[in-house]
Amino acid sequence: MKYLTRNGTPLPEVITSQAAKTGTDPVNRREFLALASSFGATTATAYAMLGLPAPAAAATDAKHGGVVRIQMDVLGMKDPRTFDWSELANFSRGWLENLVSYENDGTFLPVLLESWEITEDAKLYTLNVRKGVKWNNGDDFTAEDVARNIAGWCDSSVEGNSMAGRFSALADEATGKVRDGAIEVLDSHTVRLNLARADISLIASMAEYPAAIVHSSFTPETMVSNPVGTGPYLPETLEVGVKAVLVRNASHTWWNAGNGAWVDRVEFLDYGTDPATHLAAAESDEIDMLYTVEGDYIDILSSLDGWVENEVVTMGTIVIRPNQLAEVNGIKPYADKRVRQAIAMAVDNSVVLELGYNGRGVTAQNHHVGSAHPEYADIGDPKFDPAAAMALMKEAGMEGFEHELTSIDDEWRKASTDAVAAQLRDAGFKVKRTVLPGSTFWNDWTKYSFSSTNWNHRALGVQVWAAAYRSGEPWNEFGWSNQEFDNILTEALATPDTEARRALMAKGEKLIQDEGVTIQPYWRSLFNHTRENLGGGAHHIAFEIRPAQLYWT
Repeated sequence: MKYLTRNGTPLPEVITSQAAKTGTDPVNRREFLALASSFGATTATAYAMLGLPAPAAAATDAKHGGVVRIQMDVLGMKDPRTFDWSELANFSRGWLENLVSYENDGTFLPVLLESWEITEDAKLYTLNVRKGVKWNNGDDFTAEDVARNIAGWCDSSVEGNSMAGRFSALADEATGKVRDGAIEVLDSHTVRLNLARADISLIASMAEYPAAIVHSSFTPETMVSNPVGTGPYLPETLEVGVKAVLVRNASHTWWNAGNGAWVDRVEFLDYGTDPATHLAAAESDEIDMLYTVEGDYIDILSSLDGWVENEVVTMGTIVIRPNQLAEVNGIKPYADKRVRQAIAMAVDNSVVLELGYNGRGVTAQNHHVGSAHPEYADIGDPKFDPAAAMALMKEAGMEGFEHELTSIDDEWRKASTDAVAAQLRDAGFKVKRTVLPGSTFWNDWTKYSFSSTNWNHRALGVQVWAAAYRSGEPWNEFGWSNQEFDNILTEALATPDTEARRALMAKGEKLIQDEGVTIQPYWRSLFNHTRENLGGGAHHIAFEIRPAQLYWT
């Protein structure tokens, strides 16, 4: 049977041939849906390729009006390309939209794009821009806006621009800017991308939270005071660490009117990182939704009358990583592979999962690709041998070195990092624990010598590696640079066939594991809680809150 894209053209054979290989495993199915939809299949077509009915559109009795109060950290706005925390986008998403969205079932849906096509070799993308969209200042939204934003994503001279790595196939390595001829505006609503090398991940990258589409007049300094966007809300208040408020923009005809933007007002309330204060806010009727909930508080909140527990299984995780570039007392202790290997060998990942996250997840293998990624290769668990770890540390001449292990002060990240520190001490290593409040920790999260950070779910393993493990990327907190790995990643990004890509991933996974790049101990199940009559607030797989989808019943 021939399967078609949203535009009515045949899907590449390399995609259709993989449907039969997916089997009945729900994880494999979800990741096939991600791959098929990223190549232009509708949700209905992607499900049909698996012999499944498409999920019915959510039938709601949504009421217009009302206020939704959400517990969430409130951070200062900046250039979306430099967003490094999901909370930033959850607020700006009220007026700044993406080209594409990523859904919990693994599919990608058009937002400001109407459809797209990718050639079988993944080197030519055709983007069809949604017609009838206007900016809230009255300007038409056109292909020029899309082209301008993509060109801006390619600009690696913008400090902290993680989109540059994601779109490097369109960039000129010599200039760090978009390559001549890489982006073509074919007409007012069509853009063509001509990649220098194949890359299957661009649609997925367009759904990432730093990929918000901004107006030609955009400046980071005025994005709140002059909020030009295509979305249905406007920022009313932004008080960092306290409150951020969105209000419905009554003067703007939103392109998706009738399918969202039900509530009049969305309030994000910052109660700090102590989950006890979040619980108290729920008990005292100060909030209607919690952003995310961990540990013992999951069961406690689930026991409250009128509250609903929401769970989603993800490839979200924590990494406890030595920074190979960091200097400590005039030396770079983690530039020595033996030191990194010893640290990893001293830690049992199952213990970190149990003590750090109450066992609500599955153990991982220290390479940041998991079973819900379509290209995952099972290379086996990392070696756990504390005695051998100390012997290796002695061989490196670092057995007397004191490791300072830093984490944020919230419950699960602190507890997970504590579990690592305890095991390192059990192996005979000297460890100093430093715990910082979020307001301090995130200012320098990529620079600590030895620390833990959390990472959101991504649809593809290659997305994670391109953002965090490739040499020189802004989010490469590991300070790792390995040309062999970079070459493997480049080839994997150019390989649509899942089985062929899996063989490449096995090589990259082994490199990360053998090099002791990180302790990546487990994959998280995510939980949040909402009022029982609040819709649209269930936990998103990638920590998104979508104000336009919230409603009261």
